[in-house]
Amino acid sequence: MEIFRGILCVLLALISVAVVVVILMQKGKQAGLTGAIGGSGADSFWGQNRGRSKEGRLDMITKILVGAFIVVALLIVALS
Repeated sequence: MEIFRGILCVLLALISVAVVVVILMQKGKQAGLTGAIGGSGADSFWGQNRGRSKEGRLDMITKILVGAFIVVALLIVALS
């Protein structure tokens, strides 16, 4: 059991580093003046196709990594 727990701790550290890197790669979500003038952006082509863009993929990867972080952290707590 200790070996499995050690593997999970290493995996948790790797996921943590990956989450930090992916978050730092993302652009800010602030709309600024152009967002206030142009509206919400959800009606535009960019808003409709955001999931296919680089930012959309980074957003999805962030959610998956954070979910994996939570699952691994709960497994570590359950084993201790």
